[in-house]
Amino acid sequence: MALPRVPAYMGMTTDLSHHFVEAVDQAAIASAAWRGKGDKNAADDAAVEAMRRTFDTVPFDGRVAIGEGERDEAPMLYIGEPLGSLIGQEGAPKIDIAVDPLECTNNCADNSPNSIAVLAAAPRGTLLHAPDCYMDKLATGPLLADHVALDGGATYNIEQAMHVLDCKAEDVRIVALDRERHHDLFKEIRATGAQLHLMGDGDVSGAIWAAKS
Repeated sequence: MALPRVPAYMGMTTDLSHHFVEAVDQAAIASAAWRGKGDKNAADDAAVEAMRRTFDTVPFDGRVAIGEGERDEAPMLYIGEPLGSLIGQEGAPKIDIAVDPLECTNNCADNSPNSIAVLAAAPRGTLLHAPDCYMDKLATGPLLADHVALDGGATYNIEQAMHVLDCKAEDVRIVALDRERHHDLFKEIRATGAQLHLMGDGDVSGAIWAAKS
């Protein structure tokens, strides 16, 4: 599906970045109060409420493109919910957002690492509204960005990494969620000799590790 061209107008997402940082900061602070208390739902609720409250003061005409679920499933930050202090006002920056106020709720409840607040923002109509489903995802650092392909398969991508980084297979480290549905993927990765680091939860954190490498 071809996405529309980004319009040139005042108030693009970069002008609002400090407001978005404040939104994730408030979500993280609120959920942190529930670390190690064994209640992932309370931690998530606290993060959602804090982020939603912060959005009330952001000077934009916002809309949730990806959020906590459909309107009948989530009281706040539901898909399609309008956000901001300039809703419907002419000239206001029209922004779509994707949010997960507390990604990896189990880890927060258990006081384990890698639970984070996540937000992405883009001009209206440029974020894909995807269904709630499993997806194949691939993240890598800047050196490999133009040399790997999601449909290439694990072996191909590991070989590409070896070539570009001039290293051996055992020097390539792969991070993946430890799920039964990934059994064949794990088998293929290990057959190449590459390192495989399994995570119980938190694939966003894993993607960030890869992107920063």
